[in-house]
Amino acid sequence: MVIDYYFSVLSDWAYFGGERLERLARRYGARINHMPMRLAAVYAGTGGILLQKRSKQRQDYRVVELIRWRDYLGIPIELLPKHYPTDDQLSSCMIIAAKLAGADCGALANAVLRGIWAENRDIADPDTLRKLADGLGMDGDALLAVARADTTVATLDRYTQEAQARGVFGSPFYFFGEEIYWGQDRLQFLEAALARSTATPQATLPRSIPPVQ
Repeated sequence: MVIDYYFSVLSDWAYFGGERLERLARRYGARINHMPMRLAAVYAGTGGILLQKRSKQRQDYRVVELIRWRDYLGIPIELLPKHYPTDDQLSSCMIIAAKLAGADCGALANAVLRGIWAENRDIADPDTLRKLADGLGMDGDALLAVARADTTVATLDRYTQEAQARGVFGSPFYFFGEEIYWGQDRLQFLEAALARSTATPQATLPRSIPPVQ
């Protein structure tokens, strides 16, 4: 079973869902196909609006929701991270490089998301990315070299284009079989689909849907 996962390294909601998605996939024996994308390009192609260009009312309500989900999930988050917004190309390509190397690109993706949203790290800085990769037992220098290659950047652009062609308009998006799910708050429904596919008792959603642990 494969979950196609489109996400942006700048996405607070991908941060909230990233590690939960990994645990969910392990629980049901599914493989995650990690595909970072350029969120600004996705918004430009699908009518979305970058956070800093949204109305004050929308920006204020986003913070309310972040606080609610932070408290509900017990996941820490910097509401105003020091290095946001920032350039996302190198970090996105670093994740692709890890994927190409057969490394745990999910762990790296979540380290990057945690870096910007919980640790106030600059994920556009090569030294920061090197340290994140090295801390996971990867070869940070080797991954950076691959991340800077034209072919890796082309892969990032391809993921971005494919995402829009498949109906993606934000981050995170999950695909499983014929089903599509937008947002970390849909992980419970993704779990139900996985459960049905494996005929496990979790196939029926409870009335009060708990967070995926």
